[in-house]
Amino acid sequence: MIPLMEHIEDISDSFMRTVLDRTKVIVLVGASANPERPSYRVMEFLLSRGYRVIPVNPGQAGKEILGQPVLESLEAVAAECGAEVQMLDIFRKSEAVPALVENALGLFPGLETVWMQLGVISDEAAMMARAAGVDVVMDRCPKIEIERLAL
Repeated sequence: MIPLMEHIEDISDSFMRTVLDRTKVIVLVGASANPERPSYRVMEFLLSRGYRVIPVNPGQAGKEILGQPVLESLEAVAAECGAEVQMLDIFRKSEAVPALVENALGLFPGLETVWMQLGVISDEAAMMARAAGVDVVMDRCPKIEIERLAL
């Protein structure tokens, strides 16, 4: 089997446009309230582009980031709006990703994309998601891709 890592650069612009155009509701795992953190800036950008972004961070649960209520877990998101979630955007260490993806696949029936941010790579999670019919983007940033594709 060829490691998925070798195919990270093979994602076509057409595929990327499809993913970003069809997505309306994003769960952002690892959201930060610190404006200096990449997850904050990406969330701010996605909100400015009309996406609904649901921040997940156990340490910030019950507070707000950019006016959005922060939830403590994927289970909390599922209880509120699980069927609406289309994308899981992950700002966590690569080692944490397989468990997150496994959990998300069980909680979000409408999940279409697992997106792993820059530096976040998990062949195991990618294979799990693809086996469930969910698209995968690894080691990329939606903010960068939206700007690059002029969406």
